[in-house]
Amino acid sequence: MALTTDFADIKPPAGTSEAKTDYARYRIVPARHPGRTAGTIFAAFVLAAVLYSTFTNPRWGWGVFAEWFFAEPVLVGLGRTLLLTALAAVSGSVLGTALALARVSKSPLLSSLSWGYIWLLRSIPMIVLLLVLNNLGYLYETISVGVPFTDKILFNYPTTQLLTPFAAAFLGLTLNQSAFFAEIVRGGILSVDQGQLEAAAALGLPRWRQAFRIVLPQAMRSILPTGFNEIIGLAKSTSMVYVLALPELFYTVQVIYRRNLEVIPLLMVATVWYLVIMTVLSVIQHYIERYFSKGAVRNPTPLPFQAFFQRFRRPLPVAVVAPDSARLATFRSAAGLRAKGGAVRIHGISKSFGTLKVLDNIELSLPAGSVTAIIGPSGSGKSTLLRAINHLERVDSGFISVDGELVGYTQKGEVLYELKEKDILKRRTDIGMVFQSFNLFPHLTVLENLIEAPIQVRGVSREEAVAFAQELLARVDLSDKIDAYPRQLSGGQQQRVAIARALALRPKVLLFDEPTSALDPELVGEVLDVIKELARTGTTLVIVTHEIGFAREVADTVVFMEGGHVIEAGAPAQILNDARHPRTREFLAKVL
Repeated sequence: MALTTDFADIKPPAGTSEAKTDYARYRIVPARHPGRTAGTIFAAFVLAAVLYSTFTNPRWGWGVFAEWFFAEPVLVGLGRTLLLTALAAVSGSVLGTALALARVSKSPLLSSLSWGYIWLLRSIPMIVLLLVLNNLGYLYETISVGVPFTDKILFNYPTTQLLTPFAAAFLGLTLNQSAFFAEIVRGGILSVDQGQLEAAAALGLPRWRQAFRIVLPQAMRSILPTGFNEIIGLAKSTSMVYVLALPELFYTVQVIYRRNLEVIPLLMVATVWYLVIMTVLSVIQHYIERYFSKGAVRNPTPLPFQAFFQRFRRPLPVAVVAPDSARLATFRSAAGLRAKGGAVRIHGISKSFGTLKVLDNIELSLPAGSVTAIIGPSGSGKSTLLRAINHLERVDSGFISVDGELVGYTQKGEVLYELKEKDILKRRTDIGMVFQSFNLFPHLTVLENLIEAPIQVRGVSREEAVAFAQELLARVDLSDKIDAYPRQLSGGQQQRVAIARALALRPKVLLFDEPTSALDPELVGEVLDVIKELARTGTTLVIVTHEIGFAREVADTVVFMEGGHVIEAGAPAQILNDARHPRTREFLAKVL
């Protein structure tokens, strides 16, 4: 519509209407790219010239090449090359992964030892390492294993007989490969978002499970390209074991061309076999990368034979759910969702990051089954307080208890003993947490996100965990997304899955860290509706939020924080309508 039609006294000029043009019958001429065409012609010319020169020059000796390509000595050498590559790749990758985990461990001695190993092995040239190992018998005539500080010998063997050329080659390739692979794995681990570690810790997953189920599968997307480069380099590095007179592929070819003087044809035999090895490894890399990309793309391409293996997948039990109109309403009536809330007591806690004090002598008492909303400006310490409740942040002083049990400590008489990490993880199962940025595990489906912690932490059977997960998803109206990956969901759907995941452990206390701040305005309502229903289940809820209207409607207590202090706390009507502290009134005047 023309702008002038909005004004009564202005009429559009005559003849301004345009006839409707039908472009469907027009012929479309694609854009031309002469530079691209010229480049293609040049590349084709170069390729044709190289192929013509290679296959028409008799000095390449293709007849000799054909004679020796499948010759028995060459195939035996090829087999030895493949065996060395496979053994060193597996052992080097396993040892490298262990070294990477040691490098990122919290033990200074273990981390330093791993760093020293990597520094030393990356510094020594491969050929030098192989020669040192082959001559190890000069330094140590025998290799003995015994009981320390006694004369008892369990194993004693001559070094030269134990460390054969093949064993020296295998050991040298493994040691060299592990040093480089360790840094590749460490880089992959560091690339995983810190929120994934926090989410796994908040669910109480053991450290080994966090590493092998959550962190490493996500790190694989960063590890694989560089890791396979190392494996391809390893396959070519096997040619260096010729210094040990070990008849692998390259050494075998050398022996043959020294006898018949057909150097180029025999080198081409080795070259083509290396090309075959690299091609096979590249194809394997492609499909492994596709496997570990699940959850990273919205529409993943099915893997070969995926449909075949799906036939053997255990079918999910049929869940009986309420009609759509009653799903959210039945949250409070579902026996499995009702919980005995835990009383939270916060005793004078303080926390500093360097010189910045983010929590200063916080005192709060939250009754069992209560709903507490924490409000305040950004940087006031709200999220840090929430993270301190489930011990994701260790406080500098003070204590927090849930149902009389201290978080992070055990009490014996008048002595407090700090809990080990595994015991802290067990305590966290009673304190669920929903993060601001969801922190769902992207490589796991919605169902796998929900059942991981109940099975691994609570010891629930898979059938029971799946049944409860189906019930939870029905309550948050996401039953049809049970096999979807987080990336295939909207922000509101991801946050509802995060709530269901926290509820799957049946916690006494549920913490919400600004659950709607990362959502579009139109998605906020669907998440708040779920939290409103949760408020009626008996679980103690602690919610950091900027939704003042929501806090007024749902909360029993509103806490206003600023500068690491609790400025004011009380009933919603008193805090939001008749705040006593001037700073509280000033803040509310800006946000209401």
